[in-house]
Amino acid sequence: MPGGRPPTKPAPKFGQRMAAFRIARSLSQRELAEKIGMTRDQVVYYERDAKNPSMEVVEKVAAFFSVSVSELFNDVTRTVKKPGPPSQFTQLAERLDQLPRSHQKAVATMLEGYLKQVAS
Repeated sequence: MPGGRPPTKPAPKFGQRMAAFRIARSLSQRELAEKIGMTRDQVVYYERDAKNPSMEVVEKVAAFFSVSVSELFNDVTRTVKKPGPPSQFTQLAERLDQLPRSHQKAVATMLEGYLKQVAS
């Protein structure tokens, strides 16, 4: 009889994120275990069942994947914001977002036409 959590019960957030980072790097559970000094069974446990992983484990996993501890518990995206005021293009894009969709399409059509013309 197989062990582990039933498929209808979602894994804890830490486990979901740990698995997502592992899969994004194309690592098997065994490969990740070897790289962070765990057994495959421990990786399986943390990915599927561990509701309260130790801070040592959390920090080890975060360091391996080069992410913050909070990224292991939350779906956050890294956004790199340049210092200073927004660029002219960013300001235009924000203004375009305020236009009705029909006007947005008209501007997009003009811009695409211009870009094709200068690219030729």
